[in-house]
Amino acid sequence: MSSFPAFLTLRQRPVLVVGGGENAARKVRLLRDAEAVLTVLAPALNAELAGLVAQGAIRHRAETFSPVALEGFLIVISADPNIDEQVAAAAKARGLLINVVDRADLSDFTVPAIVRRGDITVGIATDGSAPMLASRLRAEIEAMLPSRLGDLAKLAGDFRSSVSRMLPDAEARRAFWRRVFDGPAAAQALEGRLTAARETMLRELNRPQAEIAGVVHIVGGGPGDPDLLTIAAQRALSAADVVFYDDLVAPAVLERARRDAERVAVGKRKGSHRIDQAGINALLLQAAEAGKRVVRLKAGDPFIFGRGGEEVDHLEAHGVEVTVIPGITAALGCAAAAGIPLTHRDMSRALTLVTGHDKSGAAALAWAERVKADETLVIYMGLSQAAAIRDALLKHGVAADLPVALIENGSRPDQIVSQGRLADLVALGQRHGSGPTLLVLGAVAARARVTAAASPQRKIA
Repeated sequence: MSSFPAFLTLRQRPVLVVGGGENAARKVRLLRDAEAVLTVLAPALNAELAGLVAQGAIRHRAETFSPVALEGFLIVISADPNIDEQVAAAAKARGLLINVVDRADLSDFTVPAIVRRGDITVGIATDGSAPMLASRLRAEIEAMLPSRLGDLAKLAGDFRSSVSRMLPDAEARRAFWRRVFDGPAAAQALEGRLTAARETMLRELNRPQAEIAGVVHIVGGGPGDPDLLTIAAQRALSAADVVFYDDLVAPAVLERARRDAERVAVGKRKGSHRIDQAGINALLLQAAEAGKRVVRLKAGDPFIFGRGGEEVDHLEAHGVEVTVIPGITAALGCAAAAGIPLTHRDMSRALTLVTGHDKSGAAALAWAERVKADETLVIYMGLSQAAAIRDALLKHGVAADLPVALIENGSRPDQIVSQGRLADLVALGQRHGSGPTLLVLGAVAARARVTAAASPQRKIA
């Protein structure tokens, strides 16, 4: 590292800011948050700084800079390009820490881009080489961190001494805090339910260690693009001891799991289940009872044709703590990636999601008689039933020229989109890819952006 990251405690410590313009005002805002005792040295101040002086929030010395002005200060900020070099030389001669705005070459330290959540502070620094990039990263981290993360930190701080006293063993304490931050107490705090969070913490702290079991997070992995994972899903994956994942989960999504987490394939594709649902339920229960943090990772959303409800029922019946983290289901993610608005005021007033197969694997087409021309129908796992779907819809009066779109690997780099009409659904499917495919039927399907990964022509008119 070319610089050492550290956080300074400046509460009630004297800090000098040289300069009276906007750059100085920016530093003053940050330093006031740190509760420093601030003096601004400049012949004149902008309106913001003058207002703070009038309020008594900062002190003002209306004079030009001279080295003697540094006496009595620990930290110096220079924000006047006309005298920055002079201020830096004088500060270094006296052994003071100096920061010169936008001049890393003159500075002993730089001020990072900062993200604050209560007592949680994140600083992003680039050693002065790319401050705009640091600002960009700050915005991304701001979006990732829960708004009430500070409440969770305060909750942990309130219980810290009690936990140390009741759990003198360091490993036991680490296990306790993992359970807290992965469990319902953290979820309640992040939701603003602080009283419930404190009660949950007390129960956890007073629970005999031998009774403590693991937790299972049933996580929606989305359509395949890892950037579409929710923040909650990212947190669960990064904390998992073991991840049980389906074949349909994109490798890029699985890579977001903790590096040393155990990964167990419980592959489930239509007509090919290496482990049946009962076997998966048993594996989840076994891992939870061993005290592990378990993620059950599914493509799309676990409650949209993902059998997540069955797993929740099984685990809760055995007293295991379960949380469900929704994901972007294939209908939403794939349609968006293909440029299809599933509802549109001029084309579609309703949306129906159905599966092409029932629990036994047979075609389930009872919904065909309810399909209307001014609605959108999305069929999961329906490509192998293309002929049956086409015939059932035509039988119930759906127009032969109804637009249809087929989407394979939606949102991924190898996405394939085909577009045509209902009458040609079988031929369209034969010319399409061979992987899991989503069928979209309705006027909006005509808007699909056709992409061809395996054939130069995918639109059948």
